[in-house]
Amino acid sequence: MGGFAMALLVLLLARIWFLQAVTKEETEQIIRTVQSRVVKLIPERGRIFDVNGRIVADNKRVLIATIDRRVILDPQDRLEMFKRLSGPLNTPIERLYTRAEDKRYNELSEMPLAFDISEEQAAFLMERIEDYPGVVIKEEWRRIYPYGAVGSHVLGFLGAIQKDSAAYYKSLGYDPNERVGLYGVELTYEVDLRGIPGFVRYEVDAVGRIKSVLERVEPQSGNDVQLTIDFRMQQFAEQALESQLLVRQRNEAPKVMLPEGIPDPQYEEVNYYKAPAGSVVVMNHNTGEVVAMASYPRFDARWFTANVDGQKFAQVFPQTDDPDRSILVNRAVSGRYNLGSSFKPFVAYAALNSGQLPGGAAYEFDDRGTYKLESIPKERCDQGVKCVFRNAICRATGAPCRYGEVDVQAALAVSSDTFFYKIGEQILTERGYQPVLETEVRRFGFGSPTNVDLPFEFAGTIPNAAYKKYLASLGVIAEDAGRAYYVGDNVLFSIGQGLLSATPLQMTNAYSALANGGKVFEPRVVRSVLTPGTRNKAAGLADLPNASVARRVSAETKKTTIPMRPDVRQPVVDGLRRVITGPGVNFDYYHKTTGENLFRNYTGMPIAGKTGTAQGFKNLPWNDSSAFGAFSLDSTQPYSAFAYLEKAGYGAVAAAPVVKCVFLALSKQWRIDDIVPADPLDTASNIAAPTARLRNPMCLVSSSLDARD
Repeated sequence: MGGFAMALLVLLLARIWFLQAVTKEETEQIIRTVQSRVVKLIPERGRIFDVNGRIVADNKRVLIATIDRRVILDPQDRLEMFKRLSGPLNTPIERLYTRAEDKRYNELSEMPLAFDISEEQAAFLMERIEDYPGVVIKEEWRRIYPYGAVGSHVLGFLGAIQKDSAAYYKSLGYDPNERVGLYGVELTYEVDLRGIPGFVRYEVDAVGRIKSVLERVEPQSGNDVQLTIDFRMQQFAEQALESQLLVRQRNEAPKVMLPEGIPDPQYEEVNYYKAPAGSVVVMNHNTGEVVAMASYPRFDARWFTANVDGQKFAQVFPQTDDPDRSILVNRAVSGRYNLGSSFKPFVAYAALNSGQLPGGAAYEFDDRGTYKLESIPKERCDQGVKCVFRNAICRATGAPCRYGEVDVQAALAVSSDTFFYKIGEQILTERGYQPVLETEVRRFGFGSPTNVDLPFEFAGTIPNAAYKKYLASLGVIAEDAGRAYYVGDNVLFSIGQGLLSATPLQMTNAYSALANGGKVFEPRVVRSVLTPGTRNKAAGLADLPNASVARRVSAETKKTTIPMRPDVRQPVVDGLRRVITGPGVNFDYYHKTTGENLFRNYTGMPIAGKTGTAQGFKNLPWNDSSAFGAFSLDSTQPYSAFAYLEKAGYGAVAAAPVVKCVFLALSKQWRIDDIVPADPLDTASNIAAPTARLRNPMCLVSSSLDARD
C-alpha cells in the first residue's frame, strides 16, 4: 500500500512539473481564456448613395442585450434568469426561450436577448450586473433605408447567413450571427460594404461577471458605394409602371370569337387584364450605366430590419407558387419573357447583315395578310402541319392586316409579321439549316447573361435543337417535339415568340447597341466604391465631389462590338423612328404605325422604338403581355429604355405609354416629384409596399385606342 501511494505521488508530481514547466505557456493561455471573454465589435456598414449623392442606405447605432450561454445551461437557472430579464427588457419570457432555441444563433456565442434597447435599459442592466451575470450590452448597427420602397429591388436587404453559404462566410471570418446582404447591391457588394470587425476582451469571474477590459480593437467601417441610379428618376419609373398596371387592370380584354363571329361561350362575357407585374429599365447607352430599374410588385426593404415575428413576415411576404404574385423578384434581371414584335429589330439586323434579303434595304415583300411556308410540301400541310401564318387582326376589317409592298423600314413601322415570317423560314432553309439567325442575334447578348452587378440574373434562351432536346428531357415539351429543330420554330423565333426568352435588362442593352452603333455593355448599377467615411454635404446628402474613390466599377463595361455598317443599321433605325412619327403604309386604306397614335403629341427628345405583344397562355387575349423598347436619337441625351408589363395587352397601349412618360421626364417635359424620405414603416400593415402612383398620369394617355401590336 505504501509503495502504491508513493507511485501515485510520483505521478502527481510529474504531472505538476509537466504543466508548470513543459506546457507552461499553453496552460496559462487556457487559464487566460477561461478568465476572459471576447465580444466581437461589428463595424459600421458602408453607406449607399445614388448617383447624385442621396443617402439611400444608412445605418443607425443600436444596443443589443446578450447573455453568455454558459450562465443559463441549467434549465432552472435559465428560467430564473429569463424571469429577471423579462421586465427590464420588456420582452415576454416565451420570446426569450424562442431566441434561445433559434438555430440562427450560434450555440457557442452570446445569445441575443433583445434588439435595439434604449440607453436607459442598458444602464439599468449594467448597474446591476451582479443580478444579471453573463449579460453584455453590445453595440451594433441597424440598416436604414430612408426612401422606403423606392429602389428596393436594386438596393436589396440584409438577413441572417443562410445554411448554403455558411461555409463561404466562415472562410471570410464572419461570425455566424452576423447579418449579410441577401439581395441586390447589398449582396453583390457585401465584402466591400461590410468593413473589418474589432473586438473587446473582458476579464470575467467564474460565473461570467465582467471584472475589467483587457484589450479593445476598434472596428473599421465598410466602404461606401455610389450607384449609377438616379433615385428621383427611379421613383418616377416605379410610379409610371405601377400607375399603368393599375389602369390596365380596369380594362376589358377582347372577347374570344368563334369562326361564326360570335363570342366563345366557354369564357366569361367580360374578362379584364390581370396586369399583375412588370418592369422598366432606363440606361445610358453610351456608358452602360443603369439610370433606373423598376420592378413591380414592390417591397419596402425596411421590413427586413423591423424585427417582426415570422407570422407577421409571412403575412407580408406570403409563399406562393404563382409567379404573378412573387414580390421578392427583380423582374428586370430575372424575368423570363417572350418578347413579341419588340424583337423584330434584331431579326431585321440579322437579315440585312447576313445578306439574306436580295437588294438589302431595298427589298420589298408583298404583304397580303398571310404567309404560307414555301419549304413544306402541300401534302404535309394537308395532313395537319401548320403552314399558314397570319398578321395581327385589323380592327377596321376584322381580318389579318394587309400592308401591300413593304420594305424593312415599313415592315418595322407597321409590324408586318408576314415580312418576318418569310425571313424566319428562308434564313434557315436557304442557308443549309445553319443557325444564322441565332448567331446574328446572339451578337446583341441574347441567350447570355449581361453580367450586371446584381444577383440572380436570368441568361435568357435562344431556340435551337439542343435547347428543345433539353426541354423535352425535363418534360416541358413533348418528347417528339424535342427531336429536331423545325422551320416552324424559326418562324416563331423571327417574331419573338416560341422558345425565345430574355429579360428587360437584356432588351435594354440590345436596344442600346442599336443606338450607340454596336457597343454591347456589361450594365452596371454601381459607379464607384468609395473609401469609408464619406462626409455629408447636407442632411441626407453625401459630399461626393470630395469623396475618395477606392475603385471605379463602371469604367470597364465594354464587352464586345457588333459590326454595324450604315447600310445595315440605318434602315433599322429609320424603321423604328417611323414607329414613333409615322408615316404608316397605304394599301386597302391607310395603316398607321403601331406607335403613331400614342406619340402624336409627344414633345420629348427624338426617339426610335418598337412595340411588341407576346402571346400568353392558350393565346387568350387577357394573357397577352406588353413590351416596348426605345432609344434617343439625340446624342446629347443618350438614353435607352425598355418596359414589359405582364398580361397587360398590346404593346402600344400598355408598355409603350410607360416608356413615353420616361422619355418625357428625361426631356424635362414632364414634372417629376421631388423624392423625400418615406413615412415610418407601418408594421400593422400587411402589404409589402404602399401604392406608388403618378401625380399626373396624363403622359400615359394615348390619343386613340387603336392598336395592333
